[in-house]
Amino acid sequence: MSTARSLLPLAALTAAAAVLAGCETVPMGPVAPAGPAAFRADDFAWSSTSGRAAIEGRVDYRRDGQVFSCTGSVALTPDTPYTRARFRTLYGSTDRAALPEAVVRARTVADPNADYRSFVRSETCRNGTFDFVGLPAGGWFIIAPVSAGGDRVVLMRHVETRNGRIAVTLP
Repeated sequence: MSTARSLLPLAALTAAAAVLAGCETVPMGPVAPAGPAAFRADDFAWSSTSGRAAIEGRVDYRRDGQVFSCTGSVALTPDTPYTRARFRTLYGSTDRAALPEAVVRARTVADPNADYRSFVRSETCRNGTFDFVGLPAGGWFIIAPVSAGGDRVVLMRHVETRNGRIAVTLP
């Protein structure tokens, strides 16, 4: 038997494996919601430290031809299992959202009495801009209430900080 003929079964097996590997399924669409996560202060500890990261933020939200402006303070909440589960329920996402404030307030979260407020940073939004400085590296949720004169909309966006300044626009 020649060498070329003896390699034929190996070549066929390799080709079949390549075809099957191309058929691997990849999850599409939204991830199924996870169950509630318990509040644990230890999960937030990293966010209480100082760091060399900063967020330079700007609000540029428009809807139906109206320009929305910040109405009050912008909150920066650490990304923890508890806040991810909470924001998935409140905003329907852990990436970004823009929802009427009334809709967010009407939703019920697990463990609503958990007090994580001491870990939330807050900055006043002035002329559509806000800054957070001295942050440790990690995941954060930016929450900004905005209005165009009528009912308020709450913007939510997840960001990752590292050393240095990142620019974020909330559209």
